[in-house]
Amino acid sequence: MVSSRGHLLTEQNNPNSLNLDQLSSLEIVELFNREDANTLQAINNAREQIAAAIDLTSVALKQGGRLFYVGAGTSGRLGVLDAAECPPTFCTPPSLVQGIIAGGERALVESSEGLEDRREDGARAIAERGVNHKDVVCGITAGGTTPYVHGALEAAQNQAAKTIFLACVSEKEVSVNVDVEIRLLVGAEVLAGSTRLKAGTATKMALNILSTGVMVKLGKVYGNRMIDVAVTNQKLRDRALRILQDLTPLSREEASILLEKSGNRVKVALLMQWKGLSATEAEAVINDQSE
Repeated sequence: MVSSRGHLLTEQNNPNSLNLDQLSSLEIVELFNREDANTLQAINNAREQIAAAIDLTSVALKQGGRLFYVGAGTSGRLGVLDAAECPPTFCTPPSLVQGIIAGGERALVESSEGLEDRREDGARAIAERGVNHKDVVCGITAGGTTPYVHGALEAAQNQAAKTIFLACVSEKEVSVNVDVEIRLLVGAEVLAGSTRLKAGTATKMALNILSTGVMVKLGKVYGNRMIDVAVTNQKLRDRALRILQDLTPLSREEASILLEKSGNRVKVALLMQWKGLSATEAEAVINDQSE
């Protein structure tokens, strides 16, 4: 932990944007475009750490664990967003990947930055969710110093949970003791200190890769198809039918009948078609493989 945050990379002035208030609209866009290229490099530089986080998390979830994202402000919102997108994309129960944000649901739409300083609230959130040794807690904090996140990580470690730390500052600036560290060094922001910009973009990218990679390891993907997609609206039904048509010789009408018989579960439908199984038999095979 650090006593002063002024020296942190996320708080520094960017020499490339010192005249930001004098630029034309097009020049502002061009400046952002140049600076945002740093997010791709940051992800590339952290690729081994992100891969390690995928492996650690997928093993835990296979053994009955859960993944928790913890953050405040923008970092918390990004964690909640990634968690919320797992059920419709991969048909996971809402409990499998959860987002915890300082201030709760209200903080998703209202500023709650003052709550990030309450370390004890982070610890309390971990206790309320019954985090245990099977779980993984990923603390997200662009500047690396958020007390709420550190309180949550410490409480998780006290329960023998695995921990991941995702920040946009170096280990020299903020040191932690966790299982996996992901450092996304995007440089100073175009608007000094506004970590919803490059830091937020890189964080979103890393979480996209982490959660998708975990779901791939959990068997939620065949090739590059989301075969566990939740068929909850017309768009997703159309996607499910296209997946069935791509992976089987069925016509759209035949695929629709099969999807209905499978209970609108693409993975079940595929096993029914490929192995000649009933929906119940296909479901049993899937359950056996997931245990």
